[in-house]
Amino acid sequence: MTESILTESRSGDVTTLTLNSPGTLNALSEAMIGALQETLLRIAESSARVVILKGEGRAFCAGHDLREMQGYRAHADGGRAAYQALLSRCTQMMESIRRLPQPVIAQVHGIATAAGCQLVATCDLAIAAEETKFGVNGVNIGLFCSTPMVALSRNIPRKQAFEMLATGSFIPAARAAELGLINRAVPAATLEAEVQTMAATLAAKLPAALRIGKAAFYTQIEQPIAEAWATGSAAITENLMEPQTAEGMQAFLEKRAMPWDQS
Repeated sequence: MTESILTESRSGDVTTLTLNSPGTLNALSEAMIGALQETLLRIAESSARVVILKGEGRAFCAGHDLREMQGYRAHADGGRAAYQALLSRCTQMMESIRRLPQPVIAQVHGIATAAGCQLVATCDLAIAAEETKFGVNGVNIGLFCSTPMVALSRNIPRKQAFEMLATGSFIPAARAAELGLINRAVPAATLEAEVQTMAATLAAKLPAALRIGKAAFYTQIEQPIAEAWATGSAAITENLMEPQTAEGMQAFLEKRAMPWDQS
């Protein structure tokens, strides 16, 4: 039986997705993108409170599958339609991460390059092993990473983003943390424990609050300030009207445990 290209496990309120193509350094092939998209849509409707995304083998993700992409050149149009379709599906998958009600934590090791770096930038949170290298290095083979650029430039300052894109240089995890691409870099030996701790912290929060807050966060961050205030106000009003929020506020005043606390 062929092993799945994407594996899924559940522990309590936390679902872990593992990119499982170590022979390609977990490249975002058509099959991998499709598996991620299908799984994310299903998780969105599940009772999971947090999602962890990690990679099997030596790397988190090395970007698109270049062998697969080169194969498109044999098409009658030189691959144009296939490239457009692939990138459209990849964009849709990345957007599914942003739209997922649950927060998504990237657990990063080895390398995260090109679309793999885009994947890290797209996740809500990221913790990496100290030895991890990050890059949008397509320019080194003549291909500017224009789609990874979108997520990268919304995570780190523009001049640093352009330097990475234009030079193809890699940065270490410590620098990625300084720039804001990841939350922090930790020793490889403690990476999984650090991610699990963050997941447990998030899983202890009211799911409706995180769902409303995450949606509002990504909406307001692209808006002019006046629209952003309106988005924030609408979101917090919606949150206030949640019955469990009312209970939580009363529990705080009465110094009781939160009603959704499952510990």
